[in-house]
Amino acid sequence: MAKRDYYEVLGVSRGASADELKKAYRTKAKELHPDRNADNPQAEAQFKEVNEAYDVLRDADKKAAYDRYGHAAFEGGMGGGGGARGAYGQQADFASAFSDVFEDLFGDFMGGRGGAARSRAQRGSDLRYNLRVTLDEAYRGVQKTINVPASVACDSCKGTGAEGGAEPVTCPTCSGMGKVRAQQGFFTVERTCPTCNGMGQIVKNPCKSCHGAGRVEKERTLSVNIPAGVETGTRIRLAGEGEAGMRGGPSGDLYIFIEVREHALFQRDGVHLFCRVPVSITAAALGGEVEVPTIDGGSSRVKIPAGSQTGKQMRLRGKGMPALRGGGAGDMLIELAVETPVNLTARQKELLREFEKLSEDNNPEGKSFFSKVKGFWDGMTG
Repeated sequence: MAKRDYYEVLGVSRGASADELKKAYRTKAKELHPDRNADNPQAEAQFKEVNEAYDVLRDADKKAAYDRYGHAAFEGGMGGGGGARGAYGQQADFASAFSDVFEDLFGDFMGGRGGAARSRAQRGSDLRYNLRVTLDEAYRGVQKTINVPASVACDSCKGTGAEGGAEPVTCPTCSGMGKVRAQQGFFTVERTCPTCNGMGQIVKNPCKSCHGAGRVEKERTLSVNIPAGVETGTRIRLAGEGEAGMRGGPSGDLYIFIEVREHALFQRDGVHLFCRVPVSITAAALGGEVEVPTIDGGSSRVKIPAGSQTGKQMRLRGKGMPALRGGGAGDMLIELAVETPVNLTARQKELLREFEKLSEDNNPEGKSFFSKVKGFWDGMTG
């Protein structure tokens, strides 16, 4: 059976670029892969045909020979002593073609193409520390001292992992690549090197202090500046204060997550504060002044209008929390809570009854209304 034209197999024109060839091959290889075509007995043969075509057309020399002589360039039937056969072989290297495309598709996850050795140094992990502050500290800003358990560079080996600080040597198993390949049919499978765990280098004489890791566990004391205006959820980054890197790699970062505790008097809403203030019944009725504490440790006198009811709100501008990134401060909202007197003396009760009677005399309509209500209620219950 005559072979099909390689360009026809891939579905491209003869003037197709290298990128167009690669894209066409990827599409065909995925479409015809035997694992995805278990019910198609022709899929494996077609898949091999696609690999054979791409193996020839992806190589500039092979492609030039094929464009000039066709399939005869690889069958040894040309004149000139079978030079084409000697240069290119009788059969296309399916595994090589597929492996290259496999690396193009998944190389970023496998550590890049095989020729480059993986760096032995690895960046340390980032750390998280939860820090609680009071509302007063959040208002003023504060400097806190924290103790952070973390991995730090080993002093004995200076972070190299080798005794005396000696440099690691190239891994003999993977020759510094950090991965090994295994051939399975016409597939090439890559795995992390079991000897160096993907590092590409090994330590012949591990450091006795860190056992070759290049870092040890230690608790560090750090000073953290908490800016004014922080609120729950604010995150502060301390660059390079995370875990030390493996074998000389850079350290990670430390992230401080702020939690602001609840205050006994003030409630917070962003940059604004809310405060509930009790006032006497006489101050609410006649009007007056009340002294209100503020978050800065001072106090402000607030005028109460005559006839104020429970729930009435007043605003003290600029007495709230400072904005974290500038822009002034919020306001303080005051809500009045009129207190009902308790534990009255006989004289106080007498005065209140007299006040009630005078209120009825000054409000005959109200008195008539209550009389009607009382009469209605008496009728229902009598």
